[in-house]
Formats: sequence, structure tokens, C-alpha cells
Amino acid sequence: MLRFNSDCKTGNCHRHLGLLNAALAVLLTAPSVGLAAPNSSDGGARVHQQQAAVARSEEIMAEAQTHKGMLAQYVFMRDSYASNTDVSFRLIFNQYLSWYQTWVGDYVGARDSFSILQKPERDDSASPLESSDWHAEPAVDVITRLAKGKKAVFFNENHSFPLTRTLTVKMLAALRKEGFDTFAAETLNQPDMAALQKRGYVIHETGFYTEEPIYAEMVNEALKLGYRVVAYEALSDATGDAREEEQAQNLKRDVFADHPDARLVVNAGYAHIQEHGKYLGGKAMAQHFKGLTHIDPLTIEQTMLIPHDKITSDHPYYRDVMTKLMPTQPIVFVDKEGKPWSLKEKAYDLSVFFPEEVEQLGRPTWLSLLGMRQAFRVSGRMCDLSYPCMVEARLVGRPDDAVPADRVVINFKSRIVGYGDKVRQSSDPFPTAELWLRPGNYETLSRDMSNQARHRQTIKVGAGKPKP
Repeated sequence: MLRFNSDCKTGNCHRHLGLLNAALAVLLTAPSVGLAAPNSSDGGARVHQQQAAVARSEEIMAEAQTHKGMLAQYVFMRDSYASNTDVSFRLIFNQYLSWYQTWVGDYVGARDSFSILQKPERDDSASPLESSDWHAEPAVDVITRLAKGKKAVFFNENHSFPLTRTLTVKMLAALRKEGFDTFAAETLNQPDMAALQKRGYVIHETGFYTEEPIYAEMVNEALKLGYRVVAYEALSDATGDAREEEQAQNLKRDVFADHPDARLVVNAGYAHIQEHGKYLGGKAMAQHFKGLTHIDPLTIEQTMLIPHDKITSDHPYYRDVMTKLMPTQPIVFVDKEGKPWSLKEKAYDLSVFFPEEVEQLGRPTWLSLLGMRQAFRVSGRMCDLSYPCMVEARLVGRPDDAVPADRVVINFKSRIVGYGDKVRQSSDPFPTAELWLRPGNYETLSRDMSNQARHRQTIKVGAGKPKP
């Protein structure tokens, strides 16, 4: 699993990534990715290839950002992947590409580009289905209950699969009611924090992962609910354990120094929130945080029990739970006393099972954010016959540099309707796509490959129940 260190010394950490050493260190902790360790028989040569692949990936991403507009940058990244068939390069570059795919709304493509086999491991707890002591409950209810009296709640995520951000967005309102008042997220840009709090919404300069609309929605939701938003990203070149400790120190200083009674919600990637075990040769951020603050956070693991690009990549427990329970919302298991089940009981307090992915017009229906948003269909007419084009939707009144509520890329494809012998060409020559939006008034904007605006239109998304 890739976890990259952002270099924020320039004050623009989401545009300048110092990835090389951090990427290789983390990749070597994820054997299911298939990278070689330096002490393996051919490890030295393979690690050299992987280092070269990371360096090349950085070069391509930097070059992509010289292109004008998100769509042109994405297409450059996509074409760079397609033109290089080297296995080491693709293994590394897949995650870089997946970031861009999430940014332009191609969530299925992002999941397929960077999907890590979730193998059963020796330290896994026994399956919750093996004992009648465990029963499933909605994750929202259980987390709300467990958060009572806690000073900190830590959620993790898979940066390439924003499904793992949806529950966090939903939980912010419930946690705010419980008295949580501060929200911190990975790769936020420190220089924008004061302006962000005043402005009330994310712009391109706010962070790195905030280019993805659901991550931006997470921060926007926190602001709307009255949270104080804090950046904790390391400002030095530190990697590994040093980076983890620096980020924990940032949380201690920026959250609690002037607000000792603050109650904190943190969003971080992967194992940054683990509470036990070695991480990158040292300790994870959550372990350092606990040692520095003497606060025991509620840690919520969301990256292991999720759907993958292939069923065979799912953890066996996940497949069993989906087959037997068929949940339609994120669930967790608890015993009769309310104690939560965790796949890694020493490392995390509880594990979340996300429902299987359902696609609608090529996009996952989890974009509803557990019922907060609904699908709004847009026509390729907005592209003015210039394909591909990217359609964005922003709340009315927000400028074009605000990260949109949703984005989708429309490519021209023949419209086919019907099934079997009844397949025929649609009379509508324009392709269609769906944006997923909360009720409200939005301005939709289409852009072509040169980043020129093609059409603007004001739309109203109703307050009715979202489509299934």
C-alpha cells in the first residue's frame, strides 16, 4: 500500500510531491503488492527498478501538471500508463493514475488501477460469523455509541478508493452532536487553513487529496457543521517513523495547545492509525499520538473489508459476510456487551464491512454518501460534440476554483438500448452520465481538453428520496 510523503516547504504541498524514499519504504511493507525486499535473492536489482519506476512516475505527474486543466492532465496520465508496459513501472504508476481517476470521478477505474489483494493473515481475529457471540449493526450507530466520552476518533481510508471516505463524511454530523469540535485530515495545506475556515469551502490550494470531490466534501461538511479544521501534514522532509512522529506532534500542538478540552476527529491513510505493532521500522502516527498526549483514540479500520476489482482479491471474511448478510450500508460486529469486533484486534478498535459495489451508468451508487446525495443525469449535449469533456457541478455562488461537488468525464459512445435480439441504436445521439449531488442549486460547467468552458447551466437537485 503506497503512503506518500508530501513536501510542503514550498507552501504548496498538493502540487509538489517528494515521493521517492517514502514510496519504496511503504511498498516494502505490503508483500501482497509483489515488490521485492532488498535482502531477497534478486532484491537489489528489483528495488533499483522500483526506485526508477517511482522516479519516473514523479516525472510524469509533474509533467501532467504542466497541462492546462484537470481533464488534459488526466488524459496525459492515462496515456502515459498505456504507452509503457514495463511491469515495475505499472506497479508503481498505478497509484498515481488512480489519484487522477478519483479526481475526475472515474471511481471504478481508480479501484481497478490500484486494488491490493487482501490476504488472510496470522494475526487476523476469528471470523465474526464463526460465533453467535457477534452480531452485525449499522456502523453509524456503533461508532456514535463508542465515541461517547472519547477525546479522539481516528478513521483511516484507502486513498485510491473513496468508498472508504463515505462513512467518515456521514459520521461527522453524529460526532459533532456528541461534542467533537476539531477535524484534521491528511495532506491539507497549512497556509490555506485560516482562509479555509473563513471561506467555508475547499479550493485547489487547500490540499492534495482534496482534489477528489468526496474528500473535499468531507472537509466542507466539517466546516459547515462548525468544526475547526486543522492540517497536520509533516512540514519537513521526514519519512517513515520520523514523519509519523512529526504528524503526531503537529496534532498535539495545533489541536490541544490552545484548546486542551478539544475533541478530535482525524482522517488518515491506511496504517497511520494503527495502535500496535511496528510501522515503517518504528511506530505509526496514532501510536506516537497516544504517547505524546496520553489520549487513547477510537481507531476505525476501513481499508481491509472492502470490495475489490476481483472477488478473489477480497478478504475471505468479507466475501462470507456479503454472501450471508447482503448488507446495504456499512456494518460492524459487536458482542452482547457492545464490544466491537476488529480484524486486527491489537491494532484497531473495530473494523468496518462496506457493502458490495453497485454500478449505475458506470458509476458506483455509494456516491449517494449513505443517502445524502442523489443521481442527476446530464447529457453529452453539454460537450458541444467535443469529446472527451468533463462536467462539474458546484453550489451556486462558488467560484470555478472551488473543488466541485462532483465531476464526471463524458466520452462519446454509441447509445445502445435493449437486450438480446432487441438491441438497437438509441435515437438520442448524445451519451449521458450522472452526477451525484445533495439537494440544492448548482451550476454545471463543461470543459473540453483545452480547459475551455463549453456550457454553463444552473440546475436544481430536489430534496426527494435518491434513486436506488
